[in-house]
Amino acid sequence: MTEKHIVLEDIDCVIFYGANNVHLQMIKAFYPKLRIVARDNVLRVLGDEEQMAALEESVEKLRQHVLKFNSLNEEDIIDIVKGRRTRDDVPKDVLVYSMSGRPIKARSENQQKLIDLYHANDMLFAVGPAGTGKTYLSIALAVKALKEKTAKKIILSRPAVEAGEKLGFLPGDMKDKIDPYLQPLYDALEDMLPQVKLQEMMEKHVIQIAPLAFMRGRTLSDAVVILDEAQNTTPQQIRMFLTRMGWNTKMIITGDTSQIDLPRPQKSGLVEALHILNNVEGIGVVELTKKDIVRHKLVTRIVNAYEHYDKESEEKSKIEKD
Repeated sequence: MTEKHIVLEDIDCVIFYGANNVHLQMIKAFYPKLRIVARDNVLRVLGDEEQMAALEESVEKLRQHVLKFNSLNEEDIIDIVKGRRTRDDVPKDVLVYSMSGRPIKARSENQQKLIDLYHANDMLFAVGPAGTGKTYLSIALAVKALKEKTAKKIILSRPAVEAGEKLGFLPGDMKDKIDPYLQPLYDALEDMLPQVKLQEMMEKHVIQIAPLAFMRGRTLSDAVVILDEAQNTTPQQIRMFLTRMGWNTKMIITGDTSQIDLPRPQKSGLVEALHILNNVEGIGVVELTKKDIVRHKLVTRIVNAYEHYDKESEEKSKIEKD
């Protein structure tokens, strides 16, 4: 009797096996001459050699399906096992699929411009107000590169700028103190990658999340590197970060110049970098606006209200000076 072990790599086994192993039971029914036992991400298969070869081919197709779409249903299993036509190809405008199976893609003209400039350049600055999808789309591009093996790792960073609460007063060790600043990056990753796989990738340093201060002295190669909240970098910090770029690396720098938390009169490194690097070949710049906001409709109204307030305050300040 032939025995083989099939490893389900890079996917969430819960999706593959289905609730209460319903998907696994369906697969077993198609191969009655085989005994299939699942343990974690390994299928132990015993039985007929011919059916085993057919099972192995079907399992690989099912694995690829889950890897692409983060979902699997009974109809997909029947179509794949029976060799019918399936949705094998991800539509061109979709970057990746979320853990709920939702397609992640551009939802505005400027978001599409962000994606196009990423492909056309090695470095990209994405600037705009909160809710325009800068960070989320950037991480989706990085996850896509990792899945397609055009990058070996993802490196995510943020400046740890204190906004109202001192780091020293937060509980825990340095990681505990830094993690709150990096939570938006964790949130986006958890929406696109299985929890177990994400944890494994972070343990193996395939995905690295670190504060900006930890970047000094490194050369970042074969990676997609994202610097989030770059408006809160100093000119020295962003210069240090940008010069970490190594071979076969893409860099995305995101920020909102209307939300600078640096103490006055400290100048924002992002604002200075945009001015200095504006016409450098190989660097793309996309400016998203309130029209690109994809959060709750109230976010757009809040942004408008603050813009109006800032404009009135500026005009009042000019009048008082005169």
